[in-house]
Amino acid sequence: MKNRMKKLVGQLNQYAEEYYTKDSPSVSDSDYDKLYHELLDLEKQYPELIQPDSPTHRVGGLVLDGFEKYEHEYPLFSLQDAFSRAELLEFDRRIKSEFPAASYFAELKIDGLSISLTYSDGRLQAGATRGDGRIGENITENLKRVKDIPLNLKKDVDITVRGECYLPRSSFAKINKERQENGETEFANPRNAAAGTLRQLDTAVVAKRRLATFLYQQASPTDEPSQAAVLKGLAELGFSVNSRYLLSASMDEIWDFIQDIAKERDSLPYDIDGVVIKVNSLAMQEELGFTVKAPRWAIAYKFPAEEKPAELLSVDWTVGRTGVVTPTANLTPVQLAGTRVSRATLHNVDYIAEKDIRIGDTVIVYKAGDIIPAVLRVADRQADRQDSLPIPTNCPSCGSELLHFEDEVALRCINPLCPSQIKEKLVHFASRDAMNINGLGPALVEKLFQAELVNDVADIYRLKREQFLTLDGFKEKSAAKIFKAIQASKENSAERLLFGLGIRHVGSKVSRQLLEHFGDIETLAEADFAAVAAIEGLGEVIAASLSSYFAKDEVKKLLAELKERGLNFTYLGPQRVQDAPLSGMTVVLTGKLAELTRSQATEKLQRLGAQVTGSVSKKTGIVVAGSDAGSKLTKAQNLGIAIKDEKWLLSL
Repeated sequence: MKNRMKKLVGQLNQYAEEYYTKDSPSVSDSDYDKLYHELLDLEKQYPELIQPDSPTHRVGGLVLDGFEKYEHEYPLFSLQDAFSRAELLEFDRRIKSEFPAASYFAELKIDGLSISLTYSDGRLQAGATRGDGRIGENITENLKRVKDIPLNLKKDVDITVRGECYLPRSSFAKINKERQENGETEFANPRNAAAGTLRQLDTAVVAKRRLATFLYQQASPTDEPSQAAVLKGLAELGFSVNSRYLLSASMDEIWDFIQDIAKERDSLPYDIDGVVIKVNSLAMQEELGFTVKAPRWAIAYKFPAEEKPAELLSVDWTVGRTGVVTPTANLTPVQLAGTRVSRATLHNVDYIAEKDIRIGDTVIVYKAGDIIPAVLRVADRQADRQDSLPIPTNCPSCGSELLHFEDEVALRCINPLCPSQIKEKLVHFASRDAMNINGLGPALVEKLFQAELVNDVADIYRLKREQFLTLDGFKEKSAAKIFKAIQASKENSAERLLFGLGIRHVGSKVSRQLLEHFGDIETLAEADFAAVAAIEGLGEVIAASLSSYFAKDEVKKLLAELKERGLNFTYLGPQRVQDAPLSGMTVVLTGKLAELTRSQATEKLQRLGAQVTGSVSKKTGIVVAGSDAGSKLTKAQNLGIAIKDEKWLLSL
């Protein structure tokens, strides 16, 4: 019986690959269903013989309690965007100035959700969302229900891969038809539907919705020489890869490719929002490296946004956490890029004056970056309309006089006690990329503020569980949950706290880079301008912002209060040791290690000051080789690079 079950599993997985990955099924749906139900019956009779890669694992069965956080071993970077041919030519100029012979790999930018898949000995171990690039959500059980994701690879390899999980247009249409018939709200677009599906706690819903994937990157170290070779290797392992791409050294040819894809866009069976252009050579990618935010060797060309006319009915003015007052247009509703839009940003007062925007105008609306609705220009105006749009002189929140500084395009409220600024700072502090206090969003912040329970971020940590019970909508369980989330946030690694403080020019990635360097917030606060400015990728603007911020007496008082309340001020991630033995050295790991896992070896090398990379180049200083080391070891020997073993690494 075991042999029959094993044979059925092999057959069904092969047929599934032919159907989902190769789009060339060799059996009918009815034949597949017969074999599937035979396997299902046998598994009920002999549960002890169920195979780990059985296709029955891909249907329902689990209701999850929630999603755990998942720390990516290999961070997922976002890409620099381009919106014009000129930006692509500038990218080409920059690349060719370093590598005149560089060629590019241009591939479709699938409009879905970024995912990471990790396999050990060829078996799927974990699947996660991108999150902030370092911390995502573990959605392994849901991704197991995506039928073109292999549970077992065709080779017993350890590998981490990245790609996009999307909802095919045919599946999207079917889902919305069902939701309409059931009286449910329809999904706005396939991407929203895919996002909602992957965050379902009932895995049966995920299995039913027929998501699909395209994998496009190997995140773990690879011996492949190029992006084209990586894609071929992923296909050979059993992953779905997109066959629509172009390999060329000419940006003119790539531009023609982009124009062809734009014409085909609406006829494709899946949504795309652009074309990604990467340097094809992985060795060149290694040498080009990264900025704080994105790889220098890739760029994402975004298709021009859809534009629609709408009437400007009125304007709301809102105050952000830095005091900037932003105008938002209220419009006659329009359908734009899959969603209903009735509000759009007008950016700032200088933009309003430049475009001469007035109430009652017919304006052109688009989605900036395919996300944020914005007013582009005036399309039409009634002949008798002469009045300019009124610009406020006082803060709509606190009534203070608004200032329009010469070096800024925005109006600004400089009252530190402005209620809107205080509330926005609290919301930012609790947000996912900052302290990640689940449940402490704008609505709860408003309730706490109105009840005079919070006035700055330190007040969050003075709250008692009983105080939440005085607020509308709170009972014992919900009060205990939010109180627990607040207390748990005290243990966060300190880069979250630094970002949460809302220092100008200091985003989440800069916060992490600063604390990787200085170790804790107190040391950073005492660092001088030159020490911060000297850090690669940061510079004088960030250094000046930090110096100004930490010099304020109210900031010193706030930090002391947060410390007293028990918040962690220390960076808890992998940290480099200053003046360490491998400081400034680029190191590559290859082969199998006997005592350390790859992640343990990487962390040890980073603590010793090394930059650990995935491919050997002339910039590599040392290659640490384990058993079964392959082409990387050969390349290092040919380049005369120092070769070390695991024993040497352990001795440091």
